[in-house]
Amino acid sequence: MENHVIVNSLQPEQYQVLADSYRLTQEVTEDRTYCLPFTDLLDPDKSQAYLLKVSGIYETDSSVAAVSMFAKRYAYLVIAANLYALSYFNKGYNLELENGEIESVYLGGAWLPKARLIDWTMTEPAAGRRAEWRDEVLERMFAGNLSRVWSALAKLAKVPKSILWENTAIYVYWLYEKNFGKEATLEQKQRLEEDYHYLLHAAPAHLFGEKRNPLMQFNSPKVTRSGYEKPIRVRKTCCFYYVTSDKQEDYCSSCPKRTS
Repeated sequence: MENHVIVNSLQPEQYQVLADSYRLTQEVTEDRTYCLPFTDLLDPDKSQAYLLKVSGIYETDSSVAAVSMFAKRYAYLVIAANLYALSYFNKGYNLELENGEIESVYLGGAWLPKARLIDWTMTEPAAGRRAEWRDEVLERMFAGNLSRVWSALAKLAKVPKSILWENTAIYVYWLYEKNFGKEATLEQKQRLEEDYHYLLHAAPAHLFGEKRNPLMQFNSPKVTRSGYEKPIRVRKTCCFYYVTSDKQEDYCSSCPKRTS
């Protein structure tokens, strides 16, 4: 029995939410300097050349810092729109590596690349099969994309995969805890809660292409830190943002290197 059914697309207003807020695009960028097929990230030569351009954006000579900062942007454009569609619209895109390209132009300031898909076909769960369908969507996105890219970048730049996965995890936490949920219906709120609980506490490691569920692995208890009103989740790894900063002591609020 099939776990999903094919649907044509989202309503225009639904797609617009993903395009405006979650870095999905159907537009092809004319200037291809910072554009790249997802699959090129597995090619050492193409990936290294691309990351060299990216390191210029972040003004760092550290390959580890450049890869870490790029991983944050890449993780967001891969997961944000699809997780929103999953929980809000009960629909999902195919975010496997072979089905997308990075679309981007850098004009100074913040660099915010977007994802453009090759096949825009969407699926939704067959009757009574949402759990199985959800696994399909998540596995394509995590194991079929991010895990493969993180493995390639870790080997290329000698950066621990744990940093790249925690960069991914912090966005999942932020999306579900701080961003998603606005103007959600009761049914959507229920799906948001169920999906987030599943990702953190029950999703098997193979959906991520790893031996452990990384979202579960980095889900540390929130603690209080001086200067911050609300408790925060302290990272287990440093993302090396401070290496790209003018101030070398400018650690993130959740950095494990902070002493207070």
